[in-house]
Amino acid sequence: MKTFNIFIISLGIAGALSMSSCSNFLKEDPYSYVGIDDVGNDDDAVNLWVTGVYSKWLDDMARWGNFPRLLDMDCDYVSGPDWAFSNLGAGNFQGDEVPNTLWNGCYNLVNRANVAIERINKITGADEAVKENGLGEVYFNKAFAYFLLVRAYGEIPLFDKSIDKGASYNQPRRSIKEARLYKNTDPSFQVGHVCAGTAAALLAKVYATMAAASMPAGAELTVMSGPSYKFENDTKKLVKPIPLTFTKKVVSGYEVFDYTHCYQEAAKWAGYLINHSSEHDYGQYGLLDYDDLWTKSGYDKIGNGQEHLFTLRTRSGDEVYSSGVLEWYNGIDNGNGVVQNGLYIGNRYHWYCLFDDDDYRIVDGVKHRFILSYQDENENNKGGFYYPQELKLQATGYDENGNKVADPVAPFNDGRNYYYNVSSECLAFTNKYSDVTDLTQKYSDAYYPFLRMADVYLIYAEAKCELDEYNESVGALNEIRVRFFQ
Repeated sequence: MKTFNIFIISLGIAGALSMSSCSNFLKEDPYSYVGIDDVGNDDDAVNLWVTGVYSKWLDDMARWGNFPRLLDMDCDYVSGPDWAFSNLGAGNFQGDEVPNTLWNGCYNLVNRANVAIERINKITGADEAVKENGLGEVYFNKAFAYFLLVRAYGEIPLFDKSIDKGASYNQPRRSIKEARLYKNTDPSFQVGHVCAGTAAALLAKVYATMAAASMPAGAELTVMSGPSYKFENDTKKLVKPIPLTFTKKVVSGYEVFDYTHCYQEAAKWAGYLINHSSEHDYGQYGLLDYDDLWTKSGYDKIGNGQEHLFTLRTRSGDEVYSSGVLEWYNGIDNGNGVVQNGLYIGNRYHWYCLFDDDDYRIVDGVKHRFILSYQDENENNKGGFYYPQELKLQATGYDENGNKVADPVAPFNDGRNYYYNVSSECLAFTNKYSDVTDLTQKYSDAYYPFLRMADVYLIYAEAKCELDEYNESVGALNEIRVRFFQ
């Protein structure tokens, strides 16, 4: 097992804060299946408490698809109809189930973690290694929840004991907590749980976040951005992204950090996973082939093939342990290849334009043809969408001048009337969440990744670039890119 100081570092800017509304967000639900005092006093009891903490990611955040939507709103290229993001879609970050999901859900998880820590520490009949690892998993979950909260809100209340043990809502910073976690190569490691490498990856991500936020003001950053569309004679037209330069500001609360040191630490921890060694052994990890990346079997690969470090796992057809990820991002199939419900969240045309034409992520990873239920109702004039607009010739046989020059090619040659619609309906929908047990099932087992080895490579590349070590930065980027051009 490996020891990590993962708790306080994810709370770099968190200080004391008093809130009048705090009494509502730390309410612990009654345990559904077993009483607190009936869990037991052995290894199984430890695992039950750990499982109870993991379940909060689903219970309070992801079951209805709220939490993934909230996280993806942090990306400029994620899009969809305003209503799909609830009040967030209108720019209102208050008083709504979607934004409240992060605040309430993470704090409920923190409280559940504190209960678990108290209970696991009292267990006397379990193997010490099992107890230490169980505590490590719980501390990791707590740290990850705080990391999300700090990024979203800045200063937040911190809790080192459960509410039923008298925790106050006005909380100072905490001392460092140690977490011991199995490596993914240890015989006792359980697939689907976090491990030593997951903690190392989180540390790298935290340091990179602190570094980016604390970089000196005045630095210029150039990104591909700009308006996603324009109107010409009342006609909406999509436009390609353009390079725009922005002037950096130091994020409030991060002035105390040395960004160079933070990037050095980010590169160090990411490097431990990328450049595996006996001296810094946190398990074995790697990048999956793209064809395995978003498959259920790919999520469970260990050893050199393990890429998914922390993933929300659900069960098909289970109203308690399933999620709404499939419905929102992929759509529920009616059994005949038609989207019966869902398919609301996608990526903007700008995102699509960032890829080379032969990049596997858009060649195979995007829905270029999709049929919604209302397009299937007219027996004599069934329709469908194609994406992007450049596929017009393949989908319709007509060129850009409206001339019929060819017949549609597969899969568009099925007699349907395929068209391109510049609206919120026609987005770069990805296939990432489509490998489920039953595509017709509303309550699906679509997994949602929180942390992958690809993130670790990108963190390493960013850190090395900012440290002026460009060869290593480019090398890390190419490790990721190579699997998309095979």
